[in-house]
Amino acid sequence: MTFLTPWAGAVVAAAVVLPLTALAVAERRLGLARRLLGLHDPGPAGRGLTIAGLIAIPLLLGLAAAQPVIRRDHGRAERTDAQAVFVLDISRSMAAAPRPGAPNRLQRARAAALDIRSAISDVPSGVATLTDRALPKLFPVGDSSAFDSTVATTEIEQPPPEEVSSIATTFGPLAAVARDGYFTPGTKRRAIVLLTDGESRPFNTGAVGRALGGTALVIVPVGGQDDRVYRADGTPEAYRPDPSAGVRVAALASATGGRVAAPSSAAGAVRAALGSGPTAVRGRERSTTTLAPWLASLAAAVLVVLLVRRRPKVLIAFQT
Repeated sequence: MTFLTPWAGAVVAAAVVLPLTALAVAERRLGLARRLLGLHDPGPAGRGLTIAGLIAIPLLLGLAAAQPVIRRDHGRAERTDAQAVFVLDISRSMAAAPRPGAPNRLQRARAAALDIRSAISDVPSGVATLTDRALPKLFPVGDSSAFDSTVATTEIEQPPPEEVSSIATTFGPLAAVARDGYFTPGTKRRAIVLLTDGESRPFNTGAVGRALGGTALVIVPVGGQDDRVYRADGTPEAYRPDPSAGVRVAALASATGGRVAAPSSAAGAVRAALGSGPTAVRGRERSTTTLAPWLASLAAAVLVVLLVRRRPKVLIAFQT
């Protein structure tokens, strides 16, 4: 077990000691009042329970503030026959959102990528970006944290497209993803997961289809016709969604034998495309269990018990 902030535990425990000390003094005075009024005394067992509770509360809160965690290292099982590459469209239109302040298309694409990756956690996965060119950001790895951080740092037009155009994206560079070393040579089952708003300049569907022969393609559309690109002050830019986006996606799917899947069903589509296969332990992963919420809840429960035990006795003393 490891403490992330050990100094905080001491500070919190010290801060809680004073009011609990006051509570202990009040308990002592209440005991004197009971004896003077001839009321029932809870006896050593009851007082012992109160004292134990008064000691336990600052200790539990101090431990919670110190943020104890349990870390376990374990082997990571990876598919030896399969890999996936997630291609994120980062063109300017991916900044569009249904309303100011709402998640834009790229943010929704990133969230979908993380969800799909978690559903195929045993499949080494990489990340690439797409505008009018495809560029690798992470070659397929089994380390989910590396994948997650790469997706999280993917931004609009970083890097920018090579050409200036009202529609920057073209699906043509997907041929390079299938052919130019994005996958480890010899990988039998390969899948490209394309997350895009579907806006693309005309492209050679035949060339892309031939390049993707043997590579499964799952297209995950994000966005809608009501999306707009909003400035910082909330006013919309001149951008309007391309009404032919659906046609482009359908043409790409038809040319490659790919499948179009909504974000909610994309994980199943990718898993179906890759099927099942042999695995091997490669590398290690660390899992972390945080104990602070449980300790804080236990301290609150102890405090509730003490207050409930005191309440009726204070009322009796008051009524007498």
